[in-house]
Amino acid sequence: MPLTEYFRILWRRGWILALMAVLTAAAAFAFSRLQTPIYQSTVYILVKPSRPDFGLTQSAKILLRNYVAWMDTDNRAREVIDLLQLDKEPQALRGDVTIASDDSRFVIQIDAKSENQALASNVAKQWALLFLQWRDTENNKQRREDWVAGEILDEPRISLDRPNTRINTVAGAVLGVLLGGVIVFFLEYLESSVIRSAADIERQFGMAVLGAIPAAERKR
Repeated sequence: MPLTEYFRILWRRGWILALMAVLTAAAAFAFSRLQTPIYQSTVYILVKPSRPDFGLTQSAKILLRNYVAWMDTDNRAREVIDLLQLDKEPQALRGDVTIASDDSRFVIQIDAKSENQALASNVAKQWALLFLQWRDTENNKQRREDWVAGEILDEPRISLDRPNTRINTVAGAVLGVLLGGVIVFFLEYLESSVIRSAADIERQFGMAVLGAIPAAERKR
């Protein structure tokens, strides 16, 4: 199909694409505004070997995953629930919390989500404090040169996890353009065999029109 044909279709049907984009973008925007905001609180814990010894450093890297396994349990969730007096089951609380380690930086990241900003912040920080207390207890059983301690790098950082109204609106507009394209394709397919003008004949059959009967003559 020649490029000019695409321009012809856009000129005739472009309003359908624009209308669908506006409608779906507006729907996505309204849906996002109606959603209950969910906030995420993030806490970073720096894991610190007591000496910059290569062996101890490598051991600490390996132990990071064990530390995450110790933290990501129903027992830790139950302790947080008891300390914060939450009306929640341990498994439900764990579903709102993500714990991961970064071996390259000796960091454990705790993400807690909630509709309440303060609650998300308290849960993430309390979970981190439990780890620090546990490490202090374990370190007291070891020689000082073998200690592996933890430190909270900063206060919890709060951010809006969802909805992302801007992204949802843009995604809605893109979806609208795609749906509009399907509609345009369907309409063009239905009209592909309909001939209304000399240009349609030339386009359909690839033949030049040499003459046409005037409308007044056709009515006789």
